[in-house]
Amino acid sequence: MQHVGDEFHGMLSASPVMHRLFTTIERAARSDAAVLVRGETGSGKELVARALHDLSPRAGRPFLAVNCATLTGDLLASELFGHVRGAFTGAVRDRKGLFARADGGTVFLDEIGELPLDIQPRLLRVLQEKRFSPVGGSESIRVDVRLISATHRALRREVQAGRFRADLMFRIRVAPLFIPPLRERPEDVELLVRHFMRVLSDGARDLHDVAPDALAAMQAYPWPGNVRELRNIVESALALGEGPVLTLDDLPPELRGEPPPTEVDALDATLAQRERAELIDALGRARGNRTRAAELLGISRTTLWRKLRELAIDTRG
Repeated sequence: MQHVGDEFHGMLSASPVMHRLFTTIERAARSDAAVLVRGETGSGKELVARALHDLSPRAGRPFLAVNCATLTGDLLASELFGHVRGAFTGAVRDRKGLFARADGGTVFLDEIGELPLDIQPRLLRVLQEKRFSPVGGSESIRVDVRLISATHRALRREVQAGRFRADLMFRIRVAPLFIPPLRERPEDVELLVRHFMRVLSDGARDLHDVAPDALAAMQAYPWPGNVRELRNIVESALALGEGPVLTLDDLPPELRGEPPPTEVDALDATLAQRERAELIDALGRARGNRTRAAELLGISRTTLWRKLRELAIDTRG
């Protein structure tokens, strides 16, 4: 298997289920079969798609991606198939779409379950005939691409609901792959936390370790946003915390087993952070002289002492 230790084409895992997925990716990459990647939000579906491309004979050709949920039907059709001049208002020149630009390579359609019904026959034609026509055009263009799709939806349910064509579903899921959610591989949490601590440290705060209670809280958390959510939490800890150790206090309330703050609580926390920053700034400008810092802030020395105590600001250093 072409990976070193726990790393595989940008994906980190010590989990046996993920290592089996890596092996399946290597096998699927050898053919041109259409692949459907299933996985929850934030689980790394595009990383899987890129690995399939990079390991395939098409690796030297383009890899182009679009998220079907981010564009309206008309814009998505133009993005995929291009358009001819005058096809719609604002189409002042011909434009190549993803399929034309990716000729010889790979097109990755993320959230394909959101693909509008009127575009689905066009995509089916690409898969069956390797041809398409630009929006507003009559020319049939031949194209050689491999299609990789991804979704967090169950497409069979979408078919039953009349939102997705059954024939298209079968064509895009010749080789289905499933990414296990992070909650099913708790052995990966510490590996990923330490990885993100290392790569996200920017000098303002360098994290070198994680406190045992913080790690235990992260390992017990169900991670509905998967790896993306974990990365965001480490990044937030780096920005808002202090010291070289990631502590339980650095984590958001839901990981500490506390209810999320109300809007009032969140506003109070924001104001407290701002006041804390102002106090530290004033002490810095006063070179630690508390009387001078109080004058700069326009408050009494007694009020300054009280605020320093309430906000746990240590001025001894």
